[in-house]
Amino acid sequence: MMLLFLSAFGIGLAFFAAPGAITAQLLRRGLDRGFFSALFLQLGALIGVTLWAIIAFIGAAILVQNTLVRLILGAIGILLLLLLTWQALRDAYRGKVAEAKASSARSDFALGAALSLANPLPIAFWLGIGSTVMTTSSKTSPNPQNLVIFLAGFLCSALLWCFFMAGLIAWGRRFVTPLFFRFINLLCGLALGFFALKLLLLLLKS
Repeated sequence: MMLLFLSAFGIGLAFFAAPGAITAQLLRRGLDRGFFSALFLQLGALIGVTLWAIIAFIGAAILVQNTLVRLILGAIGILLLLLLTWQALRDAYRGKVAEAKASSARSDFALGAALSLANPLPIAFWLGIGSTVMTTSSKTSPNPQNLVIFLAGFLCSALLWCFFMAGLIAWGRRFVTPLFFRFINLLCGLALGFFALKLLLLLLKS
């Protein structure tokens, strides 16, 4: 059981540390609004990933295998990423500077969840890596107890990563100059556009 927990813990760190659309938006909001904005954005994304995990492990993933459902979810994800791309590039062009703002926990949390839920691709992770690790670690077929232990390890590492990144960004924003923040917006805008294009290509190939 401990091996399963530790395996899930390591997978959680790798999963959330990987560059992606959420990371790009995390940098923008965190540098602009501070610790709680970054934290709630990540917590929202974590809820979305967890819901995909539950859907996958209870066998309801057949819904995502439906072409129409997959296309609708993908289209929503692409539109959301393009909107964020436009906002980031607009701020980079205008030279917007980071300011101390009152963070809306609800909007940050909702954006994180939307970015996660509008992308059906994480379900492939849960159906592939997740179920493989559970089976290999327990030497048996996945069962509810394995699922609970796996999710516990995954969520523990994910929560630690959320607080670590939010703290790191909040600490680092004191050193952010207007020019650097403009560069961050440009970089994040290009990254978000890239992930939108990547999601589009994956949908067209599927």
